[in-house]
Amino acid sequence: QVQLVESGGGLVQAGGSLRLSCAASGRTFSRYFMGWFRQAPGKEREFVAAIRWSGGSTYYADSVKGRFTVSRDNAENTVYLQMNSLKPEDTAVYYCAAGPTAIVAATSNYDYWGQGTQVTVSS
Repeated sequence: QVQLVESGGGLVQAGGSLRLSCAASGRTFSRYFMGWFRQAPGKEREFVAAIRWSGGSTYYADSVKGRFTVSRDNAENTVYLQMNSLKPEDTAVYYCAAGPTAIVAATSNYDYWGQGTQVTVSS
């Protein structure tokens, strides 16, 4: 059974940092792209960042470039999203996902999704 389990969300003040984790299990993800998405209340789910598990190529939305960093730990089968200089507009539920192609910004690319973790940034 494939599982993606996010953790690390919480409440932080503007300018602060959080690190999200996504623990992957149930299959080999070495050929997958691992994406981070977020969804704020009343808004559509939007792409945040992604990493190719093999090779480590990274991709970012313009809104987080320079503030967020995506990485992976092969030994732990875990993907991370380091979020710095957080802003109130970063408040959302953050989801981890796994997909087979490089169309990383499209939700339709992803076969597997985690349950999400809440990130709240206070001003």
